[in-house]
Amino acid sequence: MKYSLEPIAATLKAAREAKGLSQRALSELAGVPQSHISKIEKGSVDLRVSSLIELARILDLELVLVPRKSVPAVSSIVRSTAAAVHPADPFSRAVLIELHRLQRKIGALRQTDPASVELAQLQRQVRDLQHLKFSPAHLEALREVTRRLRAIRGNPSPEDLRRVLSRVQQLRDRMAHDLESASPVEEIRPAYSLEEDEYGE
Repeated sequence: MKYSLEPIAATLKAAREAKGLSQRALSELAGVPQSHISKIEKGSVDLRVSSLIELARILDLELVLVPRKSVPAVSSIVRSTAAAVHPADPFSRAVLIELHRLQRKIGALRQTDPASVELAQLQRQVRDLQHLKFSPAHLEALREVTRRLRAIRGNPSPEDLRRVLSRVQQLRDRMAHDLESASPVEEIRPAYSLEEDEYGE
C-alpha cells in the first residue's frame, strides 16, 4: 500500500517549531535519535506508530483515527484551532529549555551507566512532566532538580539518584495536585430537582 508521509512530517515539524524546540531537544525529550527525527521531518523514513505516538504526545498532538467522511470537519476544526495558537511564550520556552537541560544530563549519565534502573525511571518521570502545566514555582523546583543532578560528580550512586528521583516525583505530585485544585467542580443536581423546577413544584 502506497501512502504519503509528507502531511504527517509537515505537521510534526510545524508543531516542533511552534514549541521552540530544536531537533536535538525533541530527540532528547522523546528518546529518538536526532538523525531519525530529521528523516521523519523529510518524510524519508517509514515511521513506526509507537514513535509517532511518542513524538505527538511531546508536541501536544494526538493520534486519532476518524471516519473518512468526518475528515473535512476535523480538518476545519484543526485549521481554526491552529490559527489561534501562537508560538511558545517566554515562560513556556524557559520550561522547555530546563526540561531539555535535565534530559541532556540524564542522557549523559545513561551513557556511562545504561543499566541504571534509577536513571531510566528518572528519564521517564521527567518526560512525563512536560504534559503538566508549569507555574513559576514549579519551574524553580525543576531548576533545583537540575542543580542537584549536576552537582553529582563521577558515577552517581543509586542512593544519590533515588534522592533526585524523589524530588521529581514530589514535583509531579505537586503539579498534579495544583491542577486538580484549579479545576472548578460543577455541582451536579439530582434529576428530580430539575423536574421540580420545570413544573414549579
